[in-house]
Amino acid sequence: MSDAALAHEAHEEHPTSTGLNHRKILMWAFLGSECIFFGSLITTYLVYRGKSVVGPYPGEILNIPLTSVSTFVLLMSSLAMVLSLAGFERAAGAGTDEERRRSELKKGRFWLLMTAVLGTGFLGFQVYEFYEFVHHGLGLTTNLFGTTFYVLTGFHGTHVGVGVVWLVSLLVLSYFGKVKPLDVELGGLYWHFVDIVWIIIFTLIYLIPS
Repeated sequence: MSDAALAHEAHEEHPTSTGLNHRKILMWAFLGSECIFFGSLITTYLVYRGKSVVGPYPGEILNIPLTSVSTFVLLMSSLAMVLSLAGFERAAGAGTDEERRRSELKKGRFWLLMTAVLGTGFLGFQVYEFYEFVHHGLGLTTNLFGTTFYVLTGFHGTHVGVGVVWLVSLLVLSYFGKVKPLDVELGGLYWHFVDIVWIIIFTLIYLIPS
């Protein structure tokens, strides 16, 4: 790589006075706004917690073992995301060693695919849970618990779905040589944020009795 190319790459990686890539700063700003968004939903759930005057109530309908499995699946997807980023970073640092680059790139793609598969599995659990809840009489407008529960977990599931589409897009683009480690890192930041939000939701709804 020429000196001019190296200088251009360095400029792309550190174009701001903070020393961070502008895309990464934008992602952190976006995640900050998402904290406010989910914070408002979680606060609303807590304000109306235990105030439903008709059932079904949380203790009658929540399936903690099933949701614990889905939570484990989502947490394992975060591990897969870390392994994927490591693979793409090692591939980028392989230099002229083409065989090593291809090997690490293959690992990165595999773990990226696994992240998307595990995320899709989590969504499958959520769809099944929603179906069971509706079957047992808990709809969006049944009571305060139903309204706050479906809105909070539904928006989180939507975020997971967006993340899965994002990861699959990165996977496809990687075969055209259009994905850099930074692209995967940004996707990873979003994915880890979604996982952290779910840990909070899971703790408040399923583990702490109302």
